[in-house]
Amino acid sequence: MHDIRAIRDNPEAFDRDLSRRGLGPLSAELIALDDARKAAVSAAQENQERRNARAKEIGAAKKAKDEARAAELMAEVAGLKEAAPTLEKAQTEAAKTLDDRLAAIPNLPKADVPEGADEHGNVEYRRFASARAELPEGRQHFELGESLGLMDFEAATRISGSRFVVLKGQIARLERALGQFMLDLHTQEHGYLEVAPPILVRDEAMFGTAQLPKFRDDQFAVNDGSTIEDLRRSVGSLIATADDGRKATDFISSGVQDWIDQSSRWLIPTAEVPLTNLVRESILAEDELPLRFTALTPCFRAEAGAAGRDTRGMLRQHQFNKVELVSITAPEKSTEEHERMLSCAEAVLKKLDLPFRTMTLCTGDMGFASQKTYDIEVWMPGQKTFREISSCSVCGDFQARRMNARHRKDGKPAFVHTLNGSGVAVGRALIAVMENYQNPDGSVTIPSALAPYMGGLNRIEGQAT
Repeated sequence: MHDIRAIRDNPEAFDRDLSRRGLGPLSAELIALDDARKAAVSAAQENQERRNARAKEIGAAKKAKDEARAAELMAEVAGLKEAAPTLEKAQTEAAKTLDDRLAAIPNLPKADVPEGADEHGNVEYRRFASARAELPEGRQHFELGESLGLMDFEAATRISGSRFVVLKGQIARLERALGQFMLDLHTQEHGYLEVAPPILVRDEAMFGTAQLPKFRDDQFAVNDGSTIEDLRRSVGSLIATADDGRKATDFISSGVQDWIDQSSRWLIPTAEVPLTNLVRESILAEDELPLRFTALTPCFRAEAGAAGRDTRGMLRQHQFNKVELVSITAPEKSTEEHERMLSCAEAVLKKLDLPFRTMTLCTGDMGFASQKTYDIEVWMPGQKTFREISSCSVCGDFQARRMNARHRKDGKPAFVHTLNGSGVAVGRALIAVMENYQNPDGSVTIPSALAPYMGGLNRIEGQAT
């Protein structure tokens, strides 16, 4: 979320940075909304000040036994009291209008982010070549998994619908091994604190990390126990108060949305949400920073904008596991922390000896809350291309403002900077291992880094148990 004071101080710079995001100038509109908010605040304050002043005058008039003047002043005070709720409502609505508008504007890119309209404008940052002989091509992961009898998409569809998978036997164990390996690496070698967070969160948490309101359609909402009977009673009450059919329809739509909003939580799309919100509404001591958190959790995404994309296999699932990295830093340390986080994520692929490249995302391809993002793309022989396996982003104080997360700097509260990254996506790491370590006979060799987690198994040859 943006600071309206900073926009007022330098509107040209704000509009210039927005243009790099492909957006038109907005500073004039935002300043006008802030002017309206200030006017509403002033009107409410003036009303209160006049009431206070008139109250003193009423006392003086009564003391002077000037009943006519006292009555005149009391009538004026009554009018001021009557106007107060309207003025207060206008003040609240003006503030909400400004906040909602600010919340809908993406973060501003850092100066060194390359400009571009889409992924074609991304720039390669560095590359890692595997010590093993790289496979230029091969079978895709779902072909390997199905031939081994350990990856079942049909059963998952019968149970849950499309974009789910059932993993079995040694492939299920391999996925578990990958997650444990990543957690151990990040906690024992990289200094992250392991956290087991909730995977159901409130609106405020999703707003804090900017999943709401813009990306509502990409999320899964879960009812917290309110029953359909509660909804029926609510709708029945609304119908009873409606004057006509059109009004009834409007009332019902409003009532259903209220019921959804009040009775639901959100399944996390990434552990970034609960991990970053650990510091919401808090003021940290300067010596507490940086904070570094990691978690292995299920993640859930509706993939609303991905119709027809990656429909085969595990690349784009509604449910998947991911190891997340989150850092909370002082502002002057966030750039350094961003590079550190990227190195931690890259270390996972280096230890697995998987070929990858790291890309700096351009202004048109990076996420809504990001100031700068690196994507790590792993080589997938089955698809003969690189695919994203991790994104590491620095968000500046964009999320901290939405969460009111601060630290003390020189004795005064100041917003922290937040960073997040995949360390890495477990399902995509599974795909990469299967495709890069496949053998001509359809078996899959276990990377040496995972041997301690696989009970001595060095090859997956297919068992349905």
